[in-house]
Amino acid sequence: MEKENVPQDKSNLTKNNVKELLYATDENGEYTTTLSTGWEPKTIALSNSIDEINERIADAKQQVLDGEASPIIYFMELNKMDLNILSSYVGLWKWRIKRHFKPSVFAKLNDKTLKKYADTFTISVEELKNSITK
Repeated sequence: MEKENVPQDKSNLTKNNVKELLYATDENGEYTTTLSTGWEPKTIALSNSIDEINERIADAKQQVLDGEASPIIYFMELNKMDLNILSSYVGLWKWRIKRHFKPSVFAKLNDKTLKKYADTFTISVEELKNSITK
């Protein structure tokens, strides 16, 4: 893309006066860097991704409120983690974490295990246990 054709569309980046560094060709055909305030297709894709993340968080919260899942699933979504990432951070097998998604199993977890989750989510054990139900 030529430097003068780099898109300067309004985007989520312009809210904070942030510009994105891109590579483009100059008038001599040489690669150079230039700044862009945004590109509409990228803005749409980013907005759709954020909407999907927010829906997943809301669904997880509702599952917890309905007693179908433990708070771990909500905080995992809130922190934009998946099972693999959470497993590596907490240091537990994925199958164990899946068991901890069950409210009945979660209720029996010891403080040491709860602390691992709380530290991973950067919250207290008390917040992990009670913050969603309030």
